[in-house]
Amino acid sequence: MGLQINNDIPLREKNIVLIGFMGVGKTTIGRHLSDKLYRDFIDIDQEIEKLHGMPVPKIFESMGEQAFRQMEKEFITKLCRTTRLKIISLGGGSFLQEEIKQVCLANSIVFYLDLSWDSWKDRLQLIMDSRPVLQNKSLEEIEKLFYSRQSIYEANNSKVSTDSLDPEEIADHIIDTIKLGWELYDPASDAF
Repeated sequence: MGLQINNDIPLREKNIVLIGFMGVGKTTIGRHLSDKLYRDFIDIDQEIEKLHGMPVPKIFESMGEQAFRQMEKEFITKLCRTTRLKIISLGGGSFLQEEIKQVCLANSIVFYLDLSWDSWKDRLQLIMDSRPVLQNKSLEEIEKLFYSRQSIYEANNSKVSTDSLDPEEIADHIIDTIKLGWELYDPASDAF
């Protein structure tokens, strides 16, 4: 069975979903997009933390990764099926789940924030403690994980190379891409 696109949602009302490896800047860029497009911003990891009253590393520790991934799947699939006009930042491992990937691509506009290994490696010390899947891994193991996930992120509507851009420039690039899509596929209105 192929991907079922939800054509009932007008292009201009679709959620914008940000995917990419952990620490690539999805939350920061998502907040910029939220401000510029006057849309609510939802960081999936932060929402799950609020629901369970503990940070993601604690959830992994006390409930296990499988329980976290199930919570993540339920939250994202419901959000993508029932909301519009949101900016949504997914955790780096979310797209590993086929159901999440399919529901995002069917109901939202998915942007892959791509950062090179060399640029990402410079951020490692800043994010290490807050990312449970990086715990107790060597740099070589982390690099292998980084590259193994690249093919998963290739299922997207648009890819943005972020190496030489700051978060605001990336947000502006995404907005320009969205506006172009609107002009090409939904020329009826110029409103956001």
